[in-house]
Amino acid sequence: MKTTLELPDRSFRKAKALAASQGITLKAFFTDALEEKLQRASQSEKREAPWMEGFGKLRDLSEETREIMEVIEDEFETIDPDDLA
Repeated sequence: MKTTLELPDRSFRKAKALAASQGITLKAFFTDALEEKLQRASQSEKREAPWMEGFGKLRDLSEETREIMEVIEDEFETIDPDDLA
């Protein structure tokens, strides 16, 4: 597929020089760079956000949390005989 890109002059010159130093065409250079960027994006989508690693995984504890809350509520409903006096 053909497309037109507008790049800053400095970035274009750097890319062209790097491609030449690697002995590849500018087309190959940009294709490789794009593929690498897409690969990284794909891998990061599979990984959870860093904050989810610590907190998001706790979502599996929702059933346990519900059970604990029920026990706490039951205990608060219980009247200790000493409190009646």
